[in-house]
Amino acid sequence: MPQVVLKLPASTLEEMKKHYAKQQKASPPSHALFAAKTSNCMITAYRSGKVLFQGQNPEAEAGRWGDVTNTSSQKKKKSSVNQHEFYPDDRLFQSSHIGSDEAGTGDYFGPITVAAAYVTKEQIPQLKAIGIKDSKNLSDAQVTDLAKDIVSMKIPYSLLRLPNKKYNQWQRKGWSQGKIKTILHHQALTRLLEKIEPEKPAGILVDQFSEPHVYQKHLKSENLFLQENVYFMTKAESHSIAVATGSILARSAFVKAMNQLEFDTGLPIPKGASSKVDKAGAAIIEAYGESKLEELAKVHFANTQKAKKLVK
Repeated sequence: MPQVVLKLPASTLEEMKKHYAKQQKASPPSHALFAAKTSNCMITAYRSGKVLFQGQNPEAEAGRWGDVTNTSSQKKKKSSVNQHEFYPDDRLFQSSHIGSDEAGTGDYFGPITVAAAYVTKEQIPQLKAIGIKDSKNLSDAQVTDLAKDIVSMKIPYSLLRLPNKKYNQWQRKGWSQGKIKTILHHQALTRLLEKIEPEKPAGILVDQFSEPHVYQKHLKSENLFLQENVYFMTKAESHSIAVATGSILARSAFVKAMNQLEFDTGLPIPKGASSKVDKAGAAIIEAYGESKLEELAKVHFANTQKAKKLVK
């Protein structure tokens, strides 16, 4: 179904609300300022300032309120850079599909979190309108609020948190972080597919962190196999709303876990793996002993030895 999304100022939204007063729906969607139906299309205005025009002729209605020459209704040029056999067709992004992403992999403290989300083609414009996008471009507070919005919209998802105690055990078994992430993504996808049965997504898109053949190799080493219609691409959260949704859910869970660590220890627990993290590690050793890092941190990171030197 053709659609146009405009970003409009609050003054224009108020003007639109008055203009479409007689055509408004009594019960607009969640997070919408108003929804109206005209002979051209359905109009849904969100508090974020985004307005979705969807129907047979959305350009005609949208053109009254803004510039439609450079909107989401236009086709995007297909990228031909580094495409492999598991690279998705652009049509997947507008279909009902699953996306998965992770957070916490480069952070010394806190768990790795992986989330997979199933987004139907009807929900894509709604999620775009409330501001769903790559979580790397959002603050922690924005991510937390958007995660609540996703849950309230009843988007099916699967979320996994890997405690660092378990992470360290797997790492000592010889598992690379790539293998750890592969197994977590596979588990999250399997659980979500079971949750949405008998629905069949058009495809599954994983935000690529390794070459597809390496991902499959890791699965095979644990007697696991790739699910049907799985695709991989780097920076997938910039193309797929489903991956962006998974990214927000994963990062929200990571932020929540980091906040809990600060509450439990009574100490500042910074993100990342910088010199601030070294100092935080030293403070934990002084307060709780070296063994506490096994529970809170990815101890094979160089930060562990740096923290120990600071204590000495």
